[in-house]
Amino acid sequence: MPDLPTTARGAATSRRILDTAVREFADRGIAGARIDRIVAAARTNKAQLYGYYGSKEGLFDAVLADCLRSTRDEMPFDARDLAGWAVRVYDETLRNPTLVRLLGWIRLEQRPAGLVLGDFDTEGKLTAVAEAQAAGHLRAGDPADILIMVLSMASSWSPATGIYAASTDEPAAVHDRRRAFLRESVNRAVAP
Repeated sequence: MPDLPTTARGAATSRRILDTAVREFADRGIAGARIDRIVAAARTNKAQLYGYYGSKEGLFDAVLADCLRSTRDEMPFDARDLAGWAVRVYDETLRNPTLVRLLGWIRLEQRPAGLVLGDFDTEGKLTAVAEAQAAGHLRAGDPADILIMVLSMASSWSPATGIYAASTDEPAAVHDRRRAFLRESVNRAVAP
């Protein structure tokens, strides 16, 4: 089991490793990422990286968990307002496509089928959707299917996965139009 840093200096080194590794993994995927590039850019060594994360896959898992924690605050989930959540996902993937890129690499390199995150970060959302369904706020059906559909709708314009790559350079009115369209579409799709 990897050893987590216990000193301020170790925590700073761990943070540099994560910050460097996220760019490496997002740009090159798991197979294409190189530990040599990560340790050079993070100003550390392989022994320290492996001591903290155990392996390249362990480092990728830590990078993904770190990204999920930071975006969770930007995209709070409310099963009774899936349209609002979808708009927050749209905004976050437009502002920062890194998480979507990491998820794309998981799909390509690790999990070609099923939920891309497995049980990670989905159990609570699925429970909340089921509770909103039971309370009559959402249509009946498999909570996973509803969550997947809403997330797919929200990320349709993502620069990392969408058919059309939206850009922060586009006029604000274009994004406002898309947000309104997304909100209305999700509300219609999940209405009881």
